Amino acid sequence: MTKKIFFCVLVCFLSLANYAQKCVYTFKGTVTDYHDGTPIFGAAILIKNLNKYTTSDFEGKFKITNLCKGELTLIISHISCETKEVSIDLKDNLSKDFFLEHHIESLNEINVTAGLNVKSKTLQTSVLKVDKIDTYSNLNLGDALKEIAGVSSINTGSTIVKPIINGLHSSRVIVMANGVRLQDQEWGIEHAPNIDINTAEKITVVKGANSLEFGGDAIGGVIITEPSKVILKDSLYGKTIVSGQTNGRGFSFHSSISKSTKKGWYVNAKSTLKRFGDFETPDYVLTNTGLNSKAFSIQTGLKKFESGFNLYYTYIHNEIGILRASHLGNIEDLVNAINTPKPLVINDFSYEINAPRQDITHQLVKADYYKRFKKLGKLTIQYDFQDNQRFEFDVRIGDDRNKPAIDLNLTSHSIKTSFEFDAKSDQTYKVGVLGAYQNNFANPNTGVRRLIPDFNKYDVGIFTIGNFVLNDKTTVDVGLRYDYNSFNAKKFYLKSRWNERNYDAEFNDLIIGDFNTQWLVNPKFDYHNVSTSAGISYQLNEENAVLFNYALSNRAPNPSELFSDGLHHSAARIELGDLRIQQETSNRFATSYNFKNDNTAVLVELFFNHINNFIYIEPNGTEQTIRGAFPVWAYKKTTANLFGIDVSFEQQINNQFLFNNKSSFIRGKDLDNNRDLIDIPAARTVNEISFKKEKWHHFNANLASEFVFKQNLFPNNNFETYIPTTDTNVLVDVSSTPESYHLLNFNADATFKLSKKTKLTIGINVTNIMNTNYREYLNRLRYFADDLGRNYVLQLKFNY
Repeated sequence: MTKKIFFCVLVCFLSLANYAQKCVYTFKGTVTDYHDGTPIFGAAILIKNLNKYTTSDFEGKFKITNLCKGELTLIISHISCETKEVSIDLKDNLSKDFFLEHHIESLNEINVTAGLNVKSKTLQTSVLKVDKIDTYSNLNLGDALKEIAGVSSINTGSTIVKPIINGLHSSRVIVMANGVRLQDQEWGIEHAPNIDINTAEKITVVKGANSLEFGGDAIGGVIITEPSKVILKDSLYGKTIVSGQTNGRGFSFHSSISKSTKKGWYVNAKSTLKRFGDFETPDYVLTNTGLNSKAFSIQTGLKKFESGFNLYYTYIHNEIGILRASHLGNIEDLVNAINTPKPLVINDFSYEINAPRQDITHQLVKADYYKRFKKLGKLTIQYDFQDNQRFEFDVRIGDDRNKPAIDLNLTSHSIKTSFEFDAKSDQTYKVGVLGAYQNNFANPNTGVRRLIPDFNKYDVGIFTIGNFVLNDKTTVDVGLRYDYNSFNAKKFYLKSRWNERNYDAEFNDLIIGDFNTQWLVNPKFDYHNVSTSAGISYQLNEENAVLFNYALSNRAPNPSELFSDGLHHSAARIELGDLRIQQETSNRFATSYNFKNDNTAVLVELFFNHINNFIYIEPNGTEQTIRGAFPVWAYKKTTANLFGIDVSFEQQINNQFLFNNKSSFIRGKDLDNNRDLIDIPAARTVNEISFKKEKWHHFNANLASEFVFKQNLFPNNNFETYIPTTDTNVLVDVSSTPESYHLLNFNADATFKLSKKTKLTIGINVTNIMNTNYREYLNRLRYFADDLGRNYVLQLKFNY
């Protein structure tokens, strides 16, 4: 009986205790947009450990009642939003605000480039995506970009390829590599961008100087390479591409691996190897044209919506052979080379890379941090360092045979910060500041006169950009930028050259030392550059749209244009800069028409570019040296007009067949001398028919027909020279352009599923199917040899 009474008392006590701790607390809050603070309707709020659930109302408010004290885990989600998981310690009634990123298009653009993507609708832009980029894994950036109408290249053989956008190249084209402006002595025509195309998941080309965020001197345009996006989940994936080709008898190997976590941590690494021997024309071997390339990159960081950081390092080393027959001992060799249909030097195929050759190593380090502020925008801070070591080896004898004729080391430091005000979806603003320092060291112990001197360069820039959505059909962009550039150089001039250039009348105050036959001078130049842009796009209806933009840009002369003075051995010519050259001023007008429906797409882009103080280089005679007589190429300036049209047309014939055409025409006029400009690309058109069959292991096949017209618009730069061996004056024809040519190219691929997570894509590519003999006007080696003959490429791509 006593036990029963005790048990009843205990039950009553426990019941009272349970009543005393009854769950009577309330948790409420609001869910709003991180950008502009507007309420989010229909957000799901789940208390994970209690399985309690509710949704937000039209004001973004929610309330959950009858909660107990203790730790609660909340999961807050909404369609098009990044799901957020938070923990709270409930001790009393509690109210809390939550912010979600409600613009999925913004979320998708958050990647390791810290918002580098070009989003403007008023720019003339074109994009290459990863599938197309992968087909060029064994080639380089310049080759891939020729897929875009209006983009061509200026080459030194087949492996040194510089992109040209609407007729402009080198310092007039900015290359952005993973958010960093590439600094690799881009002023040289025979200096290709030191970038591994396999590091890019997406390449965007902006035609014209409208993207002021990247620089005000991009008179030609901007090339933006971006890596793959970070996946916010626990994942491990990779890709390997192996290519082998017949022309050059070489291979290319690329592999990448990426690891990410749902908390935002990630790391990915990529490596590329390329090895090719002598390339071949349809009729002969191009002696000493091999390539040996190694590249490696690694990046890591933490990617969250509200904040994050990225660390990036890349290394690339290129050893490039220069056609042996292009190395000239004197002007008589040049005359003979031009007048002989085959190169003067043809040896058996070899993998050896001898002089003349280039040996370039480029390293880049980048660190950036970003932070988002509620109802305001995003702050980004970035520092980058680049080191570019360039050796150019001439054919030499004796103890100097292994000594480079050019030894340049260029180091660059840059720090920049920007803030994007994006609280309002219909208008965004971005402001930024840049500071940069660059040092070029020209090793004096090469045994020859230094072509480019030692110099320090300082840059400061500030910009602001605004994007406005006026209505459903109209978007307006405006931008303004100021740049300050300063050169401080030290250079030796032969007194005879100093007087010949009439520098004694204008620049004697620069002389700081007298060394017998030479002056030591200290040129100091400052440039103040203002750039601006404005654009408008208008959607006529669902199928038709037009855009118009205008850009004013100023570009300071580069070191080569100012200071070149001597024999450029790998180019076999004497190059002369001009201290009097001032900055270029470009006024570019562009308009585009875009039509697109379910089966047809048409894009027509027109531009007109008026450039004051346009800087160019052209031959103007010969000069005798201890090595013999060489042609002299001098930098000059003029007033120039460039105008052209790019057309892209795509027609879906049926579910399997697609036809497209890309055509470009450009003309350049030298107004001061009433003649055509030198080095303007010839008109070209590419017609392509594509076949796709998904059921055949995603089979794709393309046949492309490329026709390049003869460039009939060029200046007459021919000159006469004296040939001692024959005691005659001979006309040196450096102006006449090659004939038009037609090439057929074919590629096909199919994808096979090897396992649940592994796919194999097998591709075959054949270029110059008809093995056509041709010479490209903008290949600097056209004087000495034909371009490449037929080439078979087999590619295996593993995704895992």
